[in-house]
Amino acid sequence: MRNLLSSALLFAALGAAVSGCSPTAVSDFVKPYRIDIRQGNYVTQEMVSQLKPGMTRDQVRFVLGTPLVTDVFHADRWDYVYRFRPGKGDRLQERRLTVIFSGDGLLRLEGDVRPEEAAATPR
Repeated sequence: MRNLLSSALLFAALGAAVSGCSPTAVSDFVKPYRIDIRQGNYVTQEMVSQLKPGMTRDQVRFVLGTPLVTDVFHADRWDYVYRFRPGKGDRLQERRLTVIFSGDGLLRLEGDVRPEEAAATPR
């Protein structure tokens, strides 16, 4: 009986101690683990620097991979989109590359990743 009474008092004391804590103080101390989220096609400057005008669709697909977005209404346009959200912090990174074809040959590139920047970067 005495053991049961001491256990009840212990739980009552713990309940009183925890109820005195504000929810923000507890959430600032205990945070869930968040994973890095990577979505889309990761395209580097080096990959883009390998592209040359006139390359076929198969050659472009070999260098860059399968595009994330292909539009039925714009068959001559492939879009490569990459998003990265780190688990810690709110800094979202997003890169876009649009490949424009004329017939079966590569016509031009548009977007964040440029072949000129890859050539200018020292190794």
